[in-house]
This record gives sequence, structure tokens and C-alpha cells, in this order.
Amino acid sequence: MIDEVDQRLKAWVGRIAGDVPVFLGVPDRESLERGVCLYLLELGPPPPVRSGGGSRAPLQISVCYLITAGAESPERAHRLLGELVFAAMEEADFEVELTPVPTTVWAGLRTAPRPCFRLRVSVRRERATPVIHRVLFPAVPQPTTPAEALLGCVVGPGDVPIPGALVELPTLKLTTRTDAQGCFRFPRVPPVATVGRLEVRAKGELLELGPEVLAAEPQPLLIRLPLKEE
Repeated sequence: MIDEVDQRLKAWVGRIAGDVPVFLGVPDRESLERGVCLYLLELGPPPPVRSGGGSRAPLQISVCYLITAGAESPERAHRLLGELVFAAMEEADFEVELTPVPTTVWAGLRTAPRPCFRLRVSVRRERATPVIHRVLFPAVPQPTTPAEALLGCVVGPGDVPIPGALVELPTLKLTTRTDAQGCFRFPRVPPVATVGRLEVRAKGELLELGPEVLAAEPQPLLIRLPLKEE
């Protein structure tokens, strides 16, 4: 993301200053004498953003660049710096900061203080909308049989929850996946003793539990899946 801002600012400088060299590193003797230096000074919080209804707000930060200009003469360097700062003010998504740069910053960069300005740009990353797995439950062959829920959690070594594990009741053709805490739920199934075997798949491993095991264990089931060490 930030490297895309680097390339955008380099292209922007090219439109303003032509073929003047553009440097992205720490301001040094070469960049201070014959080019434009775009030094990434700091990361900061973004401006407040309103999120659209029903969507997740994007992740945002701001990046702040210290911009200096150099040329074969002070006059040309000053003119170039002025063109850049006024051009930046014309950009709707650029924030120009003209407060003095602390001398401690220049000392840290090991260079003498010089004319400059700071340019802040927002960096945004959209967040993916969570995928909701909808599970369709077929009608139970014997409608007179009372329905009940089947609950459980799938864990690995050390009882660490396993999210995204595939849990199936093949006889009933029911499938679901564990949530972020490794838990699953079949809301309406026949009595446990009649649902057939339960299969759990995760990370290349398969565990089968017969109806006798399901009937003997209290709910919620705690299913320990033996995983190979990576």
C-alpha cells in the first residue's frame, strides 16, 4: 500500500518538475543538491471516515513525507520547492503541513535545516465482507421424531480451537464448519443415537465418531483432532 503512494508521489513530482531526479531515501548530499527528496517521515492516524451502512469500515492510516528540493543554484531550488507546495495544495487528498520541522529531526537525519514542507496522504485498505456459510437442513425422514440440537467444539493439540473445520453428518447430508472459537452447531437433528456417524476434517486429518460415541458423550461435544506437528 505505502509503496503505491511512493510511486504516485514520484509521478506527481514528474508532472510538476519534469525530469528532475526524485529520491525516496533519507535526505543526503546528492538529493539536497540536485533533485526532489520524498522522505517518509512518519505514519499517523487517518482523518475521520464515515462508514456506509451495512459494510465494514476500511482500515486507514496516513503517511507523512518530508519534501525538500535541490538544484544547481538556491534560486532554482527555491522556485522548485514553491511550485511543489502550491501544486500540493491543489490536490484534494493531499494535506500540506507548513509548521517548522523540529531541529531534532534534522539532527537525526544528520543534515543542516533547510526549506521544506510535509505532505500527508491517506492510505486505505478495504476490508473483506465476511462470508456467511448458510447451511440448508433437509426434512427429517420421521417427522414424529423429536428434534434436538447437536453442539460441539473441535480442538487440536493443547486444546487449541480449530476454526474452519468441516463437520458432517453423512447420513443426514448435513454439513457445517466451526467458527473462530472452533465451535459448531446443528440446530435440529433427530436424537443423537439415530444420526449416524459424525465426521470432522481439518488440515488434512479425518476423525470419525460413531453414534454410540455421540450418545455416550455429554453436550457440547469436545472433539480432539489429532494433528501432525508441522
